[in-house]
Amino acid sequence: MEITRRRLLGALGAAGVLAAVPTEWAGADEVAQGSARLLANTVAVFAGTAESNSRPEVAGKLAAGGKAARTHLASMDAASGAGELFAGLPLGTSDPNLNTTFQRLYEIALATRTPGTGSDLYGDAGIQERVLDGLAWLHAHYYGDQGAGYYGNWFTWEIGLAQHISRTLVLLADRAPAALVASYIASMDAYLRNGENGDVDLDSRFHTGANLADITTNRILQGALTGDEARIRKALTDQLTVFATIDPYALRHGVTDGYYADGSFLQHASVAYTGSYGKGLLSRVVQTLKLLDGTGFAHGGELVPTVFGWVRDGFAPLIFEGWMMEAVKGRAVARPGTGYADVATIVEAVVDLASLADGDTASALRAYVKHLRAASRAPLDPAVFVSPLSIVRYADLLADASVPAADLNPAARCVAFNAMDRTVHRRPGYAFALARSSRRISKYEYMSGENLMPWFQGDGAHHLYLSGQDQTRAYGVDYLTVVSPYGLAGVTAPVEHRGTVPESYDGKLFYDNPGHPLGFTASSESQNRYVYFPTATQDHSGGAVLGVYGAVGWVLSDDVPWRDERAGILPDDFVAYRSARATKSWFLFDDEIVVLAAGVGDAPGAGRAVTTTLDARIAAADDEVTVAEGEEGGGWVRYADATQGTAVGYAFLAGPRPAARLSTVTRSRRVVRTANPDTAVTRQVFSLAVEQAAGARPVAFAYALLPNAAEAALRSYDAVRVLANTPRLQAVRHAGLGLTGVNTFTGGAHHTAGLTVEGPASVLVRRGRDVTVAVSDPTTTRDSVTVVLRGRALGKVAGDEAVRVTRVPGGTRVDVRTRHAYGRSFTVTLGQFVE
Repeated sequence: MEITRRRLLGALGAAGVLAAVPTEWAGADEVAQGSARLLANTVAVFAGTAESNSRPEVAGKLAAGGKAARTHLASMDAASGAGELFAGLPLGTSDPNLNTTFQRLYEIALATRTPGTGSDLYGDAGIQERVLDGLAWLHAHYYGDQGAGYYGNWFTWEIGLAQHISRTLVLLADRAPAALVASYIASMDAYLRNGENGDVDLDSRFHTGANLADITTNRILQGALTGDEARIRKALTDQLTVFATIDPYALRHGVTDGYYADGSFLQHASVAYTGSYGKGLLSRVVQTLKLLDGTGFAHGGELVPTVFGWVRDGFAPLIFEGWMMEAVKGRAVARPGTGYADVATIVEAVVDLASLADGDTASALRAYVKHLRAASRAPLDPAVFVSPLSIVRYADLLADASVPAADLNPAARCVAFNAMDRTVHRRPGYAFALARSSRRISKYEYMSGENLMPWFQGDGAHHLYLSGQDQTRAYGVDYLTVVSPYGLAGVTAPVEHRGTVPESYDGKLFYDNPGHPLGFTASSESQNRYVYFPTATQDHSGGAVLGVYGAVGWVLSDDVPWRDERAGILPDDFVAYRSARATKSWFLFDDEIVVLAAGVGDAPGAGRAVTTTLDARIAAADDEVTVAEGEEGGGWVRYADATQGTAVGYAFLAGPRPAARLSTVTRSRRVVRTANPDTAVTRQVFSLAVEQAAGARPVAFAYALLPNAAEAALRSYDAVRVLANTPRLQAVRHAGLGLTGVNTFTGGAHHTAGLTVEGPASVLVRRGRDVTVAVSDPTTTRDSVTVVLRGRALGKVAGDEAVRVTRVPGGTRVDVRTRHAYGRSFTVTLGQFVE
């Protein structure tokens, strides 16, 4: 198998990483040396070294690892011997139990290779033999029989078990019998049933993104165990495909999972997933680069710039004061872990990436780590890091006075992640994250009893993070627990009861109907499309960015399950729900986020009441929360939590006045995830909502969210004027900024504020000494967008090559070539026209 430059170029799409894998095969001695180095690196990464583990910063991790191993050994002693290796983990039908069993063997083996865990563990040959005996017993009775295995979740068999097994065999490579290693590798190959011939299949929907990185890293370790250069090289070549920027107009292997040019990350084909699978991919590839260091099998330095780009453009905008934003976590949003814990994983990866980088890249990464530590509202415990070596690097970095703390984000930043229907707007004092959906992107993700009530999480839901606050008191799993799923911030929802998947399907965690022509099984494509992560049925979702300002337009639509149920495609017992209707815009300025909504109401003939929640916030039961309202016709509300020192103001610009409510809610965290502990959560819940009775005519309204606003500012607020607010055209003018924002949603010419916009588009125009214009195609389907600015003729001073400026009677015409731009913004600066 010759790895040619052509093949690598096709895989990576960038000439700068062509040297990542040597094109020449190594000799036998080089393979042996490289394999030995790879095994040694792996042990060092997971177990540390005598030098690293002598550091006081590592003591907590060593203690935790030793305690876990001793507990597991005691559990082995207490096992009945009949159908279980550890007490209380019966085997044969439960893949989670089998996974936990292999994990515990790995953790015991790890303790015997970790200097500093104690003389009763470190280097104990007897314990290591117990682990190997356990592996042999498991293979003989519960793993080696292909006919009896592969029950439950495919992930367990293709990724999870193989990870624990491969690492355990590496840790015990000096003692593991060759026959046992060979048997396990053969079985792991056979369990790659979504692959091809016992190997990765890049055309498989299961072997993509973070999953592909996990599988290939496992196979690299397996190759090192046997000195199999072909396995290592093939796994590396397959893994290199995750470094390629996804081109949605030229997909490779039909894969949409991965990183996009605008920083977006998708997994499961259509789920915005930077904060969970994206985090896992970042961690895995950086870890793999460390494993390969000095082996000769790959030159990881060639890949560092790509991974740095992920951190700068993909992760940094989504981390606010050490907290990972919920909008990019998929079903993981319902887990009890926090956004601070998510960022701890990212910090470890960034620390290690900095050690592989050099020059300005290394400096920027190191400074960013310091910034995250300084900005976080919760302490970061490095004991949660995977590697003791990373703990030491982190400690040394924090202690280095020559490294400044510096964010990778500028203080003011507006980021349009149009490839995953997310927008993040950052200012000193707050960050605003907006989640949408379209034909391209899922409305939500549910799976395996996780995120039980997700229906509206991609329907214009927002999170407004306030500076200085511990975000566990504002968001996280407790927000989803106590806030009604129909009343999430920003959402327009019908007033009805929706059943969770277990409620709808007799307690099952998925829709089980394998006999139907669509073949509904736990891991089928139909399950994905209709149950786990359905998309919407319209294209319009996205917007323009002009400098640090943004505009977003979106149309609320039914999802694919409702559409296909109405068409008779789905079985009669399949449960689907119909959406309400609305056309919405968000205009993102400095001190406010202005929201316009038009055509708001129920779907034709549905006959339901509809509620639009302008905002929803939570506070501890004993926090001092106040809600102030302007006098009748005053047009504002202010929510304040004196205990937290936070406040949000709401100025009503047009339409019906919303109702403000403050209540106390107690619910169990288990209502959003079946595996969550049955922990009761009590919070104060504030909501501000426009309520429409069943049968009411569609309405339009406009309002501004003002983070940290004082009451006096709300009383006098008049910074923004609404120019148009219909399902065809929405526009505002911010006089202080000289900025006009326009979103158009239908074909034909749209006229407002001295502008004519042809067809659906998003446009920002700022007038000053010069005129700057930003244009995007939120549908991602148009070849071009035309905007005419009426008034004196202007010429192009600077701007994107895709923008053409011409003089027309009565003004200036701006033609923007948007073909295959996937929603990105194009900008141009206009000045005095010169003949």
